[in-house]
Amino acid sequence: MSEKTKQVAKWHGAFKKATDFDSWGQLVEAVDEYQMLSRQLRKEGSSSDSRTFTDDQKRILSKVSTCLDLRSQALQAAHGTSPEDSLSLEELKKVEPMLKNLLNANPEEFPVQVSHFSPVRRPAGPEVDISVLNLDGEEEEEEDTRGEGTIPTTPKPTSGSLLPRLPPEPGMTNLTMRIERIGLKDAGQHIDPYVTVSVKDVSGIDLAEPQDTPIASKKEDPYVYFNVDVEIQRHVEKMPKGTAIFFEFKHYKPKKRMTSIKCWAFMEMDELKSGPASIELYKKPTDFKRKKLNLLTVKPLFLELYLTLTKD
Repeated sequence: MSEKTKQVAKWHGAFKKATDFDSWGQLVEAVDEYQMLSRQLRKEGSSSDSRTFTDDQKRILSKVSTCLDLRSQALQAAHGTSPEDSLSLEELKKVEPMLKNLLNANPEEFPVQVSHFSPVRRPAGPEVDISVLNLDGEEEEEEDTRGEGTIPTTPKPTSGSLLPRLPPEPGMTNLTMRIERIGLKDAGQHIDPYVTVSVKDVSGIDLAEPQDTPIASKKEDPYVYFNVDVEIQRHVEKMPKGTAIFFEFKHYKPKKRMTSIKCWAFMEMDELKSGPASIELYKKPTDFKRKKLNLLTVKPLFLELYLTLTKD
């Protein structure tokens, strides 16, 4: 494999990682990845000294960079842009084949008309060489200054989006999961923490509408307390083999003006039994396919639940 081919493969891997974060709702991580990759592509695309890529390939790199900036801008602006000014994730994914097949792509066939969007506000910051990054690495939870100066997003509403119990059906079992508390070494430092609960099949596809809890009722190290009931929006008997219920602990980061995932947990079907349950916490990013599991801490800190199964 030539150096040029290896470089394109790294860029494509970074693109895929960023859009995965985006599709999972991990917006802080998505913006960071979009901005890093955009800077690298823009640097290569605008270089008059580099002979690694042809002029046509540099045109494509510059257009991909602009699309990444547009998507990053849309995520950061969130409530401040109209649909026609925003590049959707679906539109961005149309660009992926152009980057993946850069060496044979035709710039005239670029799938997005970038001129139709509002001018891009380029993020400030040093150039980052993504070729030296570990694309499989986990992001640390520490704060940094990437993304400062961007358009603010609205913090999480305090009321949540919990849904009522499913209507009774003969022979069907309703599942109520009471989220009591989560143990974290820095529990009191999290701003507006809440939990997103989702039901996924073995492929990570939603089987029911995800729900957000209200903002935590109390923070007292080493715990964040919720004490709230979540009515799972699918009867237990209708959950296919391999189903799991996921819990994502999220909090607001003022410096980045966005909501971030701190950690996550899950329960599989054979664990769904009435009574108390303490489940392990894992480092982000959330892996809905449950293939990469990295414990958040070796300390005895867990997500503590109480399950109630009611058969009609």
